[in-house]
Amino acid sequence: MNIKKLFLAVAATLLVNGAAMAAEKLRMGVEAAYPPFNSKDTSGQVVGFDVDIGKALCAKMEVECEVVTSDWDGIIPALQSQKFDFLVSSMSITPERSAVVDFTNPYYSNKLQFIAKKGVDFPIDRESLENKSIGAQRATLSGTWLEDKYGIEAQLYDTSENAFLDLSSGRLDAILADKYASYDWLKSKAGQDFEFKGDAVEESDKIGIAVRKGDALREKLNAALQEIIADGTYKQINDKYFPFSIL
Repeated sequence: MNIKKLFLAVAATLLVNGAAMAAEKLRMGVEAAYPPFNSKDTSGQVVGFDVDIGKALCAKMEVECEVVTSDWDGIIPALQSQKFDFLVSSMSITPERSAVVDFTNPYYSNKLQFIAKKGVDFPIDRESLENKSIGAQRATLSGTWLEDKYGIEAQLYDTSENAFLDLSSGRLDAILADKYASYDWLKSKAGQDFEFKGDAVEESDKIGIAVRKGDALREKLNAALQEIIADGTYKQINDKYFPFSIL
């Protein structure tokens, strides 16, 4: 009888510990097509600012994290269907998205700015852009901004990389995109003949980490974010990608 009780106690302990270990594993969702924030390197490894931030947060929460990729168009449904536990993929915090997911405090701030050929006069007022071919990534703040603010129907792309490709090949007059992702492209060989045009048209694009509605993970992520900012981890990651602070 005592042996049976001991066996049951051990089994129960193993079950509890196993559940706890399972709970200590989290999956972070990323698009992996938005350099330098998230992309795949030549070996197929998912890398970038978002990934480094996600891993730093997991380290602070003392949990093991796995990277799970998803196409941008279906990334929120993938979160909702539990394909991953949190989404760290440079997502703008908007009222529409906040209605279906919860966001952490912003982990960086972005701006929207037009990009076109160097040395070409390119006014960015509404009237000047009406007959221009303007590109943007689908389901992003850039695309909705062009439609809502200027009434322009942009050419929409599944990834920012494809939008940049059409710009560099002359199929677009300009694109409207996130300034910091564009900054990285402008330094590349493909982007060397292009530049920002005018001032940023949106100065307060706040980027957050998304979790499912009501998930307590949001507060754990917020606490971890405060810690990596306070101890300098965030700055180390920032400086790896940018010569200026994006916080």
